[in-house]
Amino acid sequence: MFDPNILTVATGIEEHNNYAVDFIEATRWIKANLPHAKVSGGVSNVSFSFRGNNPVREAMHSAFLFHAIRAGMDMGIVNAGMLEVYEEIEPELKELVEDALLNRRPDATERLVAHGEKLKAASAGTTASDKKVEEEWRKGTVEERLSHALVKGIDLHIDADTEEARAKLGKPLLVIEGPLMAGMGVVGDLFGAGKMFLPQVVKSARVMKKAVAYLTPFMEAEKAAMAARGEAVKAQGKIVLATVKGDVHDIGKNIVGVVLACNNYEVIDMGVMVPCQKILDRAVAEKADLIGLSGLITPSLDEMQHVAREMERLGFKLPLLVGGATTSKAHTAIKIAPHYSQPVVHVLDASRAVPVTTSLLSKDGKAAFVKQHREEYERLREQHAGKAAKLLSLNAARANAPKLKFDDLPKPEFTGMRIFEQPSLEAIAQFIDWTPFFHTWELRGVYPAIFQHEKHGEEARKLFADAQEMLAKVIREKLLTPRCVYGLFPANRVGDDVEVYTDESRQTVRTTFHFLRQQSEKTDGTPNWCLADFIAPKERSAVSGQLSADYLGAFAVTAGVETKALADAYKAAHDDYNAIMIEAIADRLAEAFAEFLHKRTRDEWGFGKNENLTTQQLIDEAYRGIRPAPGYPACPDHTEKGTLWSLLDVEKNAGISLTESFAMWPGASVSGFYFGHPDSKYFAVGKLDRDQLADLAQRKSMPLAEAERWLGPWLNYDPVAAK
Repeated sequence: MFDPNILTVATGIEEHNNYAVDFIEATRWIKANLPHAKVSGGVSNVSFSFRGNNPVREAMHSAFLFHAIRAGMDMGIVNAGMLEVYEEIEPELKELVEDALLNRRPDATERLVAHGEKLKAASAGTTASDKKVEEEWRKGTVEERLSHALVKGIDLHIDADTEEARAKLGKPLLVIEGPLMAGMGVVGDLFGAGKMFLPQVVKSARVMKKAVAYLTPFMEAEKAAMAARGEAVKAQGKIVLATVKGDVHDIGKNIVGVVLACNNYEVIDMGVMVPCQKILDRAVAEKADLIGLSGLITPSLDEMQHVAREMERLGFKLPLLVGGATTSKAHTAIKIAPHYSQPVVHVLDASRAVPVTTSLLSKDGKAAFVKQHREEYERLREQHAGKAAKLLSLNAARANAPKLKFDDLPKPEFTGMRIFEQPSLEAIAQFIDWTPFFHTWELRGVYPAIFQHEKHGEEARKLFADAQEMLAKVIREKLLTPRCVYGLFPANRVGDDVEVYTDESRQTVRTTFHFLRQQSEKTDGTPNWCLADFIAPKERSAVSGQLSADYLGAFAVTAGVETKALADAYKAAHDDYNAIMIEAIADRLAEAFAEFLHKRTRDEWGFGKNENLTTQQLIDEAYRGIRPAPGYPACPDHTEKGTLWSLLDVEKNAGISLTESFAMWPGASVSGFYFGHPDSKYFAVGKLDRDQLADLAQRKSMPLAEAERWLGPWLNYDPVAAK
């Protein structure tokens, strides 16, 4: 990738006048002489001399990109909110801008500056005139108004404009097939080109759904006549979407559904925790063109394999799409695709959904897409076949365990279980880490620096403002009821297990947690970690004859059971934007609650009272101790949640239940352990060999095959071949 540097033109310095042309010519040379190289550049630099004059800058960016892309430019870094559509640049301004960019005349700078000042003066009117400019779009035709409303996400006039279009065109279906789909086509094109962002697309979908909702009664009245004539709205394709059995997470699936609907796909969303047979039966009943599976927890990967096997057994011919936080292209190629003879495609995020589905349903392009896809997945399988990690035996890994000291074991102010009654939403909200919130909406960056992002900073600021409004509403109206249960228990390590005792005498074992140890071969002298290493061993002191008085904490929190009902209410009002927003806010509140409760627990444990950390330092985890969770890298075994649930009686005390795959319901919930050792740290267990699985199965009194099923993604061997 080459960046030949885009420098500022129209500065008044003659030597700068050819900078844009120089970049374009350099790009053309690179493409001619280095055909496999890519070219990028920071586009906003070219207009820097006109900072403060957005109309000129937006026109310059668009015109420059038009010419640079024709010369071969592959990637441009630019704020998409500062881009005019090239064809829509006012003709006089376009000519003046291109005179400056292409250095077509010696007085180009002076002419553009003079015209820019006129534009700046014209836009600097009173508030009333600003409003007049904003409402100028209302003077267009009804088709133009509907398109503008869809692109801008404005639903204020949508009922009136939709009715006007229906009266003009005569039939509600013609409104959908005509101006509404045309407007959504523009949205899809802009999103595909990276000129619109996910929050904007979801707002557009809200406008579209409200328009369709207005037309629905009229369409129902025409159904009989339509059926008699054999007429119907022809969708781009029909897709059945579902979060697989045992999994409750659906924000990503919902976003994909919105984006597909925006692109004229009929989306049948079956919701969460959907069994395989129901998915397949619905696909048959709906005569679907595609099936899409989603999941967040690792056991869902096994369920996706099951769906693929069943589709093969039953002779399905539909492409299968796979997505979700724990899925990957490699896992799909290696573990899922081999079980189904039709295309099985991993979809990374919502922006990839439309290109993939369009290719799979294209009469002309499907064959080439499938051929390329199969070749890519075959390469991934070949690479994986020769990539087994080099692991130590379990005994060798245990011999390389860390040698930690246990001379600093604070005694907590209580042992046993506590229920935190009526925690304050306002207090919890202070602990929100906003960075993952933006990732939910596919805006990458770190909060608050994301607000200055060259490309999507403006959209991030708008999204954040909407989030603050929703959060304030949740707090003000007490829309969510957070609940939690937590506890601190006497505990000691026995091998890679941690025994939890009924009381300080440590005579009676209440329950046992079973942890896993890293088996990767370390060449840097570091130990092979296991979470049990952070708990003092079950050894009696030579002096006192007592066991080391160590403790293990456990917790479960939820933002509230109300989240689904709130999201469903927004969906019923055709407001996907706020339906996704409330789920995203609830997720952030659950994580914030976990942080809030961890601080309280450290204080009660005795070592947190003198931390004096800022909220940001708490979010950055600049404190003693960790809170790993079952199902995450340091403790990949989801089944340990069952033991945690029994210890805390979580369902009774916090209202959180576990699915058959050990997903938590409500989805906006967090659970885990508290370790207080000063050297405790997060780590990834990584790949596991058969000797450790056999050892774990024996410790848990579980069949080896069952242990292998739960830990499938971490196995360094093929369980079938190992038998």
